[in-house]
Amino acid sequence: MISSFKYYSQLLKLRLSLTVVISASAGYLIGVENFLLQEFILLFLGGFLVTGSANGFNQVLERDYDGLMQRTQQRPLPQKNLKTLNAILFSFIIGVIGLYFLSLIKPHGSFYGYLSKSSAFGLLSLMIYVLSYTPLKRMSTVSIFIGAIPGAIPVMLGWVAATDSFGLAVGILFAIQFLWQFPHFISISWIRDEEYKKAGFKMMYGEVKGTYPAYISTFCAIVMTGVSILPYFIDLQVLNLSLISALIIFLLGIWFVINSYMLLKDLDNKSARKLMISSLVYLPLMQLVYVVDKWVSMWFF
Repeated sequence: MISSFKYYSQLLKLRLSLTVVISASAGYLIGVENFLLQEFILLFLGGFLVTGSANGFNQVLERDYDGLMQRTQQRPLPQKNLKTLNAILFSFIIGVIGLYFLSLIKPHGSFYGYLSKSSAFGLLSLMIYVLSYTPLKRMSTVSIFIGAIPGAIPVMLGWVAATDSFGLAVGILFAIQFLWQFPHFISISWIRDEEYKKAGFKMMYGEVKGTYPAYISTFCAIVMTGVSILPYFIDLQVLNLSLISALIIFLLGIWFVINSYMLLKDLDNKSARKLMISSLVYLPLMQLVYVVDKWVSMWFF
């Protein structure tokens, strides 16, 4: 029983799923005006299960290739600790349950009377990740661009769950996380380049560790930093930043840009690892500043 739980938790990539849900939670807390605990719990559980479903289907589709890489060869499917059919059923069931939870969030704002906006975004993210990003990884580096879309949807999902609306504000949050994906992906691909190539994955721009992917990483980090402080300069009403918060986010962005530039300068695994770590630190800290700024302004101003 315990071993089965372990294998199924590996299938849904527990830590990755939690990371994605934290981003969705940040989007909710940044956008919400009237916090509802039930709504927040539905978002958390629904987002977690849909993400776990996407991760499960991803491992089903890549089970033969995961066995070729040291990092992934201990996953339950390459090790035959789970049957493929069981993995498919598990991924399908938790995906349906997750979408159902998301459909309960503001169901009045539905598409054609079937999907709430939250569940529609959850379904869109799941489909792009499984049906486009996963198979494209062995065909073209376009997969990085495609993968950045479901990677950036969680913060948008959280915002829509809170506000039931779209607009420039959520577009900015989406753009920040979309652009962040490129330095993040490139740093990981740089470190794992040999393993990816061994499994036939095309995850490195230009197919070599050189200036081309490093330029893309640095460019995206610079643009992301500019976009991240736009709410200070543009009166969006629903999304604003104080001067202090804008300065903190700008300094975080500069730190991220410097780490990206160091990869461009040195073109080595050490710099790529530092960039990867900085990407993992930057995103939650930046989102935390947005959340704190929002709630301080609500409580005291």
